[in-house]
Amino acid sequence: MRQHVNPLSNFFKDIKPIPPLNEIFLDPDKPLHIDIGSGSGEFLINLAMQNKYWNYLGLEIREKLVLNAKSKIDQESIENLFFVFGNANNLIEDCIGKFNKDVLKSVSFNFPDPWFKKRHHKRRVIQPELIDNISQLMTSGGLIYIKSDVAELFTYMDLSIIKSSDFISYNNKNNASSRCYNPNNSKTNREKYVIQRNLEIYERIYQKI
Repeated sequence: MRQHVNPLSNFFKDIKPIPPLNEIFLDPDKPLHIDIGSGSGEFLINLAMQNKYWNYLGLEIREKLVLNAKSKIDQESIENLFFVFGNANNLIEDCIGKFNKDVLKSVSFNFPDPWFKKRHHKRRVIQPELIDNISQLMTSGGLIYIKSDVAELFTYMDLSIIKSSDFISYNNKNNASSRCYNPNNSKTNREKYVIQRNLEIYERIYQKI
């Protein structure tokens, strides 16, 4: 079951910034992947344990999930993963000018909240401002990955990214996999749920030009 949180609430306007990368990662110069809407954190925890050549940063708007995910990191002593609580757009915007621009290699949106009602579309995580902020933070050739089991939401996200002059649809999936944050093609809990029920998964990759 999806647990919706209104990202436009005044509660999220004041943020606790993402710390400098050299304070949260043992090796801050490794390629960085940001997962927006990291949920319980299990997906990123698996990735970080499988792939020590990347750093992973999970952004999640539900504070309880972030606290639980951080507890798991401490238990497993994972040094290439960090979770942050807050509104993703505010957090990303705050990082512009603070991160080495060659570090951020990719960003993923895995099954974000659909916000079905038209009047709530402005609450959807992918908005022009966020895509612009990601572009300012991301290295040239960096990739955005999107996945959803909701066709209308996927179309909305796809159009929102394509409208940006900074990204184009990226079709060379084999090449993307060879330098991917997820080399073993691990699945999120939502993706496993969708696959078990033989439902459609819509996905696409975009490259910063």
